[in-house]
Parts: sequence; structure tokens; C-alpha cells
Amino acid sequence: MTEFEYKDRHYYLTNNVEPLTFKLGSRHTSRHPLMWFDDNKGHQRELRYATNQKSCFVDEQSGPVTLDHIIFENGTLYVPKNKRNLQELLSLYHPHKGRLYEEYDSIVEATDQLDLIKLEIDALNIANTMEVDKGEAILRVEQGSRVSTLSSKEIKRDLLIFAKNNPALFIELCEDENVELRNFAIKATEANIIKLSPDQRIFSWGSNGRKLMTVPFEENPYSAMAAWLKTDEGVEVYKSIDKKLK
Repeated sequence: MTEFEYKDRHYYLTNNVEPLTFKLGSRHTSRHPLMWFDDNKGHQRELRYATNQKSCFVDEQSGPVTLDHIIFENGTLYVPKNKRNLQELLSLYHPHKGRLYEEYDSIVEATDQLDLIKLEIDALNIANTMEVDKGEAILRVEQGSRVSTLSSKEIKRDLLIFAKNNPALFIELCEDENVELRNFAIKATEANIIKLSPDQRIFSWGSNGRKLMTVPFEENPYSAMAAWLKTDEGVEVYKSIDKKLK
């Protein structure tokens, strides 16, 4: 094992959880096990945080022990370098590391931030050069029918805001080959060129009620229509709708 470094350490609760106080398990009990499997010894070892002991392993502690709580305040916990046994417990052995909390690592944090900034730049560049029609299709996923009331400049603005605030989802939608067809189907429905039944199972022509397609069970109706519009029958319907929309 790499030599454990003496330094001040910070820990934080994951999933953006920031309660006023949060008490992490600091000793083994039957209701809240605190064990670590030692590969070298071949068995589980009981963990316990005792302020007057050098080790966090119960089998390495001796004499009277002074137990203490492990408390995060506002989602964070600072542990100075002189509390090595607590740092080892939190950094190396505690079973809740990676589940309830993580250790702050400035290098990892900087790498994550750099990746996010690069993703944001990519998303903004794509949004800045995107055609308005595709931008409308992507925004509709985020804003729904409100998009129909926006001007081209408003669409461009909201598209850039969407790309900045949620670059991963934005790029995912850009790469979704069906997103424009979903928007096409929604616009056709809003224009009453086609109709979707109240139970969202059947698409039909708005003019005569003739059935176009049945939506597969538990599938999003507009996703289903987008896929259907790429079939031989659907392509002809697409051409007809496109003329009416224009």
C-alpha cells in the first residue's frame, strides 16, 4: 500500500446533499455494520473511531477507548493532519466512501471542471451555428409547446442558454436522429393536420379521422410517430404533412 500522506483533508457528502448536520457511522453495530475486508488476513475487520487510539481497527486498539462522532456540517467535514486515524478510516476503509461521501481531491476536481468547461464550449459552438428549425426541435424537448410562440432570435437565445446550462443533454439531443421528426409530428398535431387520440394510442388524419398508426404500448407517442415516419408508408405521409405545414 502507498504510504499514507500526512496532510489536511476535506470530505463532502455526495449528490449535492448539504444538511445542517449529518452523522456518519463511526463504530460497528449490528444495525449499522462498519467492517472492512482485509485481503491479506482473509477476513472482515471491525472498524471504530476512537480519538485516543492510533488505529481505526478494533483489533489494533487497546485499553480504554474514547469514542467520538463523525459529523459533517453543511455537507462538509474538515479533518486536520494530526487526526490520522480518522483520515485513514474515512479515506481508506469506511464502507460508505463513494456512496454517501467523497474525499475532495483538487486534481480530480480540476480535471472534472476542465472536462465540463470543454463540454460547455462544444455545446455552445454547436448551438451558435445550428439552424433555427433544428434548434426549435431541441428546445421543444426542454420547453414543450411554448417554443411555437418564440421568434427565431428567442429560439437562438434559449438554445444557447440550454447549451450552457445542460451541455451533456444538449449534445445528446443533437445526436438524436429522431429529435427533428418528433418536433415535426408535434407541429403537425398542433396544426391539427394529424390528431392523437385522448388515450395517446392512435394517430389519425385531422381532416377525415383516417387512422395512420397505432402507438406501441408504453412508448412515447411522438417518438413512435418519428420512427414510423421513416418507414415506406410514413415517408409518404411525411411529404403530405410537410406540404400542409408550409
